[in-house]
Order: sequence, then structure tokens, then C-alpha cells
Amino acid sequence: MVRLRPVLFVLGLLLVTLAAALGLPALADAAVGNPDWRAFALSGAATFFFGVLLCLGTWGGDQRLDLRQGFLLTVGGWLVLSVFGALPFLLSGLHIDLADSVFETVSGLTTTGSTVLVGLDGMPPGILLWRALLQWLGGIGIVAMAVLLLPFLQIGGMQLFRMESSDRSEKIMPRSATIIGGIAGVYLGLTMLCAVAYRLAGMTGFEAMTHAMTTLSTGGYSTSDASMGHFPGAAMSWIATVFMTAAGLPFVLFVRMLGHKRIPVWHDSQVRFFLNLLALASLAIAVWLWGMKDMAPFDALTLAAFNVVSVVTTTGYATADYTAWGTFPVTVFFFLTVLGGCTGSTAGGLKILRLQVGLIGIREQLIGIVQPRRVIVRSYNGRPLPDGVIGSVLVLVLGFVATVAALALALALLGLDAVTALSGALTAVANVGPGLGKIIGPAGNFASLPDSAKWLLSAGMLLGRLEFLTVLVVMTSRFWRD
Repeated sequence: MVRLRPVLFVLGLLLVTLAAALGLPALADAAVGNPDWRAFALSGAATFFFGVLLCLGTWGGDQRLDLRQGFLLTVGGWLVLSVFGALPFLLSGLHIDLADSVFETVSGLTTTGSTVLVGLDGMPPGILLWRALLQWLGGIGIVAMAVLLLPFLQIGGMQLFRMESSDRSEKIMPRSATIIGGIAGVYLGLTMLCAVAYRLAGMTGFEAMTHAMTTLSTGGYSTSDASMGHFPGAAMSWIATVFMTAAGLPFVLFVRMLGHKRIPVWHDSQVRFFLNLLALASLAIAVWLWGMKDMAPFDALTLAAFNVVSVVTTTGYATADYTAWGTFPVTVFFFLTVLGGCTGSTAGGLKILRLQVGLIGIREQLIGIVQPRRVIVRSYNGRPLPDGVIGSVLVLVLGFVATVAALALALALLGLDAVTALSGALTAVANVGPGLGKIIGPAGNFASLPDSAKWLLSAGMLLGRLEFLTVLVVMTSRFWRD
């Protein structure tokens, strides 16, 4: 039987942290006299009460986590925070039901960016700040999970990332607390730089702060229904493009760069592949806009680069409805939706590392067919590729495809059209945000979907963020037996 005491203790600490975060939007609403401060205060009090109760009830003893407890904490943490994080939406003056509240919270914590809220331009600051905080906290939680926990669970090739990012033999970060401290420092520093840049480009202080949080978390929540299209000017788009790109890179590499006083980023094949992909896709779509839409070259490049980076990093910001650009851009964006950013970033999707490992596996199979007696040495970033990595990646990719297919079929059974069902399932599992079509495309949102569809999409977002197998393992009977 799994020992629950250490898991419950950490869950209590997470709830206490969430309760502290709830105090910020309460203060924001109280400062402008909005009555929603009571909803945040009540939600914070309830969250703090249950968090302290869990901590006190499980205090003492050995609090170290083993492998099975790591699985359980990963799943339990995201579920518990999603429930308590939904309380302010449910109790506020938005008058939305439980399905909408949970959907908005799950979308925030998983940094998906899909929303059911309309009229953002006129909403009180508390709700807008809470949405940004959910994504910002979810972003650092995702990086921590990717760097510290998932590599040891060996899901989807994450054991390879352990070799790349947290190998103690390099003596870069000898302790887990130091690793997370360094990453948190980089995350906070980049957020502050982004906020300053947005402010200088013309945003208000509040807009700059909230958008910086949702940019570095690659979440995409905005304070306006028009998203980043509310803020005109090429400078604003390029600032967002630069910081979204930074958020799509492994944060551990930033820590290494600062610690070693050198730039190891360019030596990482994942980073090179990621940046080359962004450049090629942006250039291809810019040429299309220039030639087919008669757009000025610089304007075409600005628009293309912003939207390509937004989709690849799964941020979900929009400055225009790219579904109206033609079939070629829409097709490109559809495939880019699946890829995602680098492993160890806040971006969603399958991740570039897994695409590279998959290509290595394909190359090995092709060589084996032509030269069956040849000994093939598999390597990644100049290091031998550990046994089982390719198989682990293949299993995760199959899980991704199966989850998207099952979710799309379920949504279609609820009466959604094919484009909405398929793109909605894909963007939920890949944690992208907007889908395709008139309903959930870049110019729409998820408000008009039935509650049953929102529950399914919420589950899809959590499955995608938790790497599928993490959830499935906890659901097996063998997991709970000694």
C-alpha cells in the first residue's frame, strides 16, 4: 500500500501556497472597491484551512517521497489545485457554473490558455490578476515537474532529460532545492524584464504585469477579448515574440549560462532545432502573406513570427485570425500545434526532444533494413542514448494520439462539428489554447460549448500536462498493491 502521509503533507503545503496567492487579487479588488474581494478572501481562507489541516495531520515521520508517491503527488497536486483554484470564479460576480469555473482554472494551471470568459476588457482587476497568477504558478510548477520528477519516472524519454539537465556529475546543481531556486530566479527575472518591456512599449503597469506572467508561462491569458491584438504596434508583437521564444527554451540552460558565465545554449541540439523551426516556419508564412495577401514584407514577418512562436510555444496569444489567411498557413499551424517547445520549458505539446528521438529511431530502423549487420551507435547531444528511451517516446506519442482521437470522438458525439471537435481535442491535450473554426478559433472562445464538452476538455488538458502515463499508472490496481 502506498504511504499517503508524505503526499498529503506536500499537498497541504501546495494549498497554503495557493491560499497566499489568493490574497493578491483580493487586495487588487479591495483597492478599487470591487465586492469580489470577498470571494477571493473566502476562497483563500477555505484553501488555507484545508492546507494547514493536511500539514498538521501528517506532520512528523519520514517525509521523503519514493517513486510511487511521486506519481501520486503529480496527479493529486494538479487535481487538488484545480478544484481549490476554481473557487474564486465560482463565488465571484461572474455568475458562471462549476464546469466553467473548473475549465478556466485547469486551462490556467496547465497554461493552456483556452477561456470561457467574455468581456475581459471590463472585468475587475481581481479576476484578471487571478487568471494570470494561475498561469504563472502553473508555469513554474510545470518546469519543476519536468526537471525534478518526470525524469525519474522515465516517462516519454524524460530519463534523457535527466542526463541533460540534472546530472550531478557535472556539479552544476548538487541539490534539488538549488536547482529549483535557480530556475525560479530565472523565471522571475525574465518575467520582470518582460513586464518592463511591455510597460515601455505602451501597456499600463497592470497590463504589463499580467501579460508578462502569461507570456513567460506560455499561457496566453490576456486582459482583453482581442488578446494581444488589443495592443497595436510592431514593438509590442516583437517583445512578446522574444519572450515567448525564451519561455520555450529549457530553463536549466539559462541557469547553466549564468552559473558558468558562458553560453551553452547553442550547443544543445534541441535548442538549435527549436530556433531553426521557428525561423523557417515564420519565413514561410511571411512569404505567403507577402505574396498572397499583398502585405508589406516587415508587417508580414512581424505577424508571421508572432503567431508562429505563439502556436509552437503553445502560448495561444493572437493578433489576428490566422484561419482567414488561407489553407497553407492553417495547415502549417495545425502541425505546429502538436510539436510544442523544448523539454524543461513552460511550453506544452509533444516537445522537440521527443521529435528528435523519434527521428533517431526512424533512422536506426532504415539503416537496419539496408545494412542489417551494421552496429548502430545511438547518441543525442554527443552522448550515448540510454536504452529504452526510443520505446518510451514511442509509447508517449501513441498515448498522445490515442487521447486526442478518443477526446475528439467524444466531443463529436456531443454534437460538435468535426473541425471544432478535432482541433479542440488537439489544443486541449497539447495545451495550446485556441483551436480552429469559427467557434473556438483565434477569434472565438469555449463559452458556447456544452458543459459536458468543457468537462471532457478539462480532463484532456490535465492528461496532456501530466504526460498521460502518469495518470494511467495511478489508475492501475497494481500501483496500489505492495
